Amino acid sequence: MKTIGLIGGMSWESSAEYYRIINQRVKHKLGDLHSCKCIMYSVDFGEIETLQHKGEWEKLTRMMIDVAKNLEKAGAELIVICTNTMHMMADEVQSNIGIPLLHIADATAEQITAKKLKKVGLLGTRFTMAQNFYKGRIQENYGVEVIVPTEAEQGIIHDVIYNELVQGIVKTESKKKYIKIIQGLVSRGAEGIILGCTEIPMLIKKEDIEVELFDTTAIHATFAVDSALSE
Repeated sequence: MKTIGLIGGMSWESSAEYYRIINQRVKHKLGDLHSCKCIMYSVDFGEIETLQHKGEWEKLTRMMIDVAKNLEKAGAELIVICTNTMHMMADEVQSNIGIPLLHIADATAEQITAKKLKKVGLLGTRFTMAQNFYKGRIQENYGVEVIVPTEAEQGIIHDVIYNELVQGIVKTESKKKYIKIIQGLVSRGAEGIILGCTEIPMLIKKEDIEVELFDTTAIHATFAVDSALSE
C-alpha cells in the first residue's frame, strides 16, 4: 500500500469525510483490521477563504506547492487535494513534485464516461463553476459537455457553501434551492450532476434527484485508495 498524502482543511468537514471513506475502502479491499497509510497536512481554511475571495491565486498556488512538497518529504507517495476548487493550481503543484497528484476531475470524469453520459451539470463554488480549469478539463480530455447554472444561481450555490456547509450547517431551505437549480440543469439536458464541491454531499443525496449523481468526495477518496493499492 502506497502512502497517501492528503492536503486537507478546506474545509475540515469534508476532509473528515475523505479520511472516513478512505479507511472504509481500505477495510473493504484488505480486510477488517486494515487501515490506510496516509499523512494529512490540514491548512487553516480561514486564511485560504480570505485569499480566494481576494483573488490571491498566485499566493495560494505557492502555498499548495509548499504543502505538497512537505508531504512528499514526509513520505507520501501520491497526493490528493481534498477539495475541488484548489485543483485550479493542480498542474502547477504536479510540476513541482516528483510523485503523482490524483486530479479530482479525472477521477470524476472516468465515472461519467463509464456510464456513457454525454452531458452533465456542475455545481460547486463560483470559482469552480465560472472558470475553465475543471469543466474544461472534462470537456477537452473526456468529450463530456459540462453545463453550469445561471450566474444568479451560482451565487446561491456559492453562498450556501461558504456561509453554511463549510461550517457544518445543513438547512432544509438550502437543500430545496439546490434541488430547484439541479432540476433546471436537467431541463437543459443534463444526464447527471457533478457535486463539484466536497461539502455539497452533506446537503444533496442520491435519492434527492432523478438523474445520476457524482459525489466527488466519495469518487476521489475511492480513487486514491485504488491507486494506493495498485502495483
